Amino acid sequence: MRGAMLICGTTSDAGKSVLVAGLCRFLARQGVDVVPFKAQNMSNNSFVTLDGGEIGRAQAVQARAAFKEPSVRFNPVLLKPGSDRTSQVVVLGQAVGEVSALSYRERKQQLLGTVLSTLDGLRRDHEVVICEGAGSPAEINLRPNDIANMGLAVNANLPVLVVGDIDRGGVFAHLFGTVAVLDAADQALISGFVVNKFRGDARLLEPGLRQLKALTGRPVLGVLPWREELWLDAEDSLSYNADGVIGRPQPPVKDWLRVAVIRLPRISNATDVEALACEPGVSVRFVTEPSRLADADLVVLPGSKATVSDLAWLRETGLAQAIQRFDGPVLGICGGFQMLSKHIEDDVESKNGTVDGLGLLDVDIRFQPRKTLATPSGTAWDEPVTGYEIHHGQVVRSTEEPLIGTEGAQTERIIGTHWHGLLENDAFRRRFLRWAAERAGRDFEPGEVSFQAAREAQLDLLGDLVADHLDTKAVIDLLERGAPAGLLFVPPGAPAAAE
Repeated sequence: MRGAMLICGTTSDAGKSVLVAGLCRFLARQGVDVVPFKAQNMSNNSFVTLDGGEIGRAQAVQARAAFKEPSVRFNPVLLKPGSDRTSQVVVLGQAVGEVSALSYRERKQQLLGTVLSTLDGLRRDHEVVICEGAGSPAEINLRPNDIANMGLAVNANLPVLVVGDIDRGGVFAHLFGTVAVLDAADQALISGFVVNKFRGDARLLEPGLRQLKALTGRPVLGVLPWREELWLDAEDSLSYNADGVIGRPQPPVKDWLRVAVIRLPRISNATDVEALACEPGVSVRFVTEPSRLADADLVVLPGSKATVSDLAWLRETGLAQAIQRFDGPVLGICGGFQMLSKHIEDDVESKNGTVDGLGLLDVDIRFQPRKTLATPSGTAWDEPVTGYEIHHGQVVRSTEEPLIGTEGAQTERIIGTHWHGLLENDAFRRRFLRWAAERAGRDFEPGEVSFQAAREAQLDLLGDLVADHLDTKAVIDLLERGAPAGLLFVPPGAPAAAE
């Protein structure tokens, strides 16, 4: 088998990422040499590959689903928003500058060559490439310069499946409308649909599925059921529960341990705290205002793509003062670690010069032009640990005891580290939770959870959902033969040149 296809979605969080992961796991279990690909991702949830490059975290998870080591080739363009108007651009793993929305529109055509040559290389080196779109292909205002959705599909001649989230309502209108606003050349590649997150008896959908096929000439190749346990490695915050709870809290062995994670405006690598949420008796919740710290046992300041700006937001909301008054344990990760410092000197990211940190750690931070990208290993609290680093800020002065070798800082109740993924180390996580519970006065006992096993179980579940609920024969046919000829044109369609 050789081929490639593109998975698009009617909206963000429709299910593109999980379907790509599910297809990768399903095909890999059949012995197919398959890899994921996302031409352009916009996310502050990123991951560092072994060769020192930065990619979207979703593509790292999809690589694991395919039993592959994550590679910068799987996500050649990554945009990391630092504000509502600007983003850092990462090309083949390395930051190359910042762009505004308007300036990036012109730059995208220069990046199209990189995207297509990277995809061509993957198609030569592997049997199957499952590509993921970005946002929705129906964003027709962006179509002329698109490199991630139909622009990629047309240039690479990829059959396209469109995923719709039925849990939000209006899925048939979303699927039909996505096709109907595209021009004829784009429509010719839309080969079928997938309905995601269905709760109930799928037979109830049959009249709608038949009518959608009659209206568009394209079949629904599967209805994937809602599965509550699918929540790890969320691509964006829409994947978490509406009330801010992360994961599906399991009953405690003894007492509950309540964790408040500050939901920063430019939060990055929010997935760091998912390992805590896997533990029985740990309730992890995103918070955005000070009163939510009143009953917390542990406060976590996560990473940020805009450390100084998000620190100012903490002060504006009163959260900074609440954190400073909080008398329980506090963990700062990457940007959160930097916020806990005495001073931050930033002439790189915010260009605000020197600003005061929260002062909970006797540490000074200076931002450097060159970003640190690393996959270190070491020992913390006598436990072997691994992680990954993505940061401009560096510790230039510290009187605190380090956490891992010479890295990080710790006091009796405050911990800071630049390492992402530290809590995924099971033995260290359990020691950390016991430490936090002792300082919070909780009779808490962690379980025996393996975070990696939990992730593998979710990837296996995604592979099972594809095997059980998707027309895999039709999918394989699309991979091998491409989009069917003579697909129905759905009026009104966009003008041929998308004018």
